[in-house]
Amino acid sequence: MSEMIYGDGAIRRPGLYGSSIENTYAGVLSFMRRTYSRELNGVDVVVSGVPLDLSTTFRSGARLGPQAIRAASVQLAELKPYPWGFDPFDDLAVIDYGDCWFDAHNPLSIKPTIVEHARTILASGAKMLTLGGDHFITYPLLIAHAEKYGKPLALLHFDAHCDTWPDDSPDSLNHGTMFYKAIKDGLIDPAKSVQVGIRTWNDDFMGVKVLDAPWVHDHGPEAVLAEITRVIGDHPVYVTFDIDCLDPSAAPGTGTPVPGGLSSAQALKIVRNLGGLNIVGMDVVEVAPSYDQSEITAIAAAHIACDMLCLLRNQKLARQG
Repeated sequence: MSEMIYGDGAIRRPGLYGSSIENTYAGVLSFMRRTYSRELNGVDVVVSGVPLDLSTTFRSGARLGPQAIRAASVQLAELKPYPWGFDPFDDLAVIDYGDCWFDAHNPLSIKPTIVEHARTILASGAKMLTLGGDHFITYPLLIAHAEKYGKPLALLHFDAHCDTWPDDSPDSLNHGTMFYKAIKDGLIDPAKSVQVGIRTWNDDFMGVKVLDAPWVHDHGPEAVLAEITRVIGDHPVYVTFDIDCLDPSAAPGTGTPVPGGLSSAQALKIVRNLGGLNIVGMDVVEVAPSYDQSEITAIAAAHIACDMLCLLRNQKLARQG
């Protein structure tokens, strides 16, 4: 970038790379102050929101998640991210695409609308980092990613819930059954998939490797990473992080909190060391700011999303040699 921009980089930055100087408490909000744009030429990663919470089974409010994560990300645009020590936007062209628009009053149109949203972005060659919204959004995103990268994908799923409860209704909107559908549809391979942090029961986990929260606490992040690497290997993998994977003490602002979850330190250590995976897409979901305390849930989600971008930056440089 030839000229440093002071303030409102989200709408004033002239190019795709570089950062701007911002007052963290002011200005036009975008994720980490990236340029708001629908122009996809030359873009490496598209950040977009899907503000849906019609699929929740307990407390609603995740429709406001993308807005809250963007607001919490402003402090991350001020300094080089820790522990990476680099500005990812020196090397990675990232835009904030805004939110996927869908007709919330026409529920049967929502899934195909999200699929088409993702298809448009993926067709450009860019990867997606999606901010939810409730966890149902991952199902239509997986449809588009499996079309792009080939069926079946591996799934790396951080959550308190396995989301594989049976549901054979083709038109249902339910954030607890979409991975049952995804496995039945052949979108993901359960033998190549891992769920981390689970602490709710299902009689049938459908063959997915489950590293439940007690296992994580007993064995530690290094063992979790070793199991993830063993199961997934170099298979193309979609990474989805439901913020209720974290313990409610670290992330109260979510619709279905469950005690006994991961600490933010545990989760961040795991996410930051996923660089050996062949990541094809990712999302952070289920932030419901109306239940948050001092924005700690949104802050945790923003840090996880930032770390995901840093992983993609390193992967881009590795491909370039």
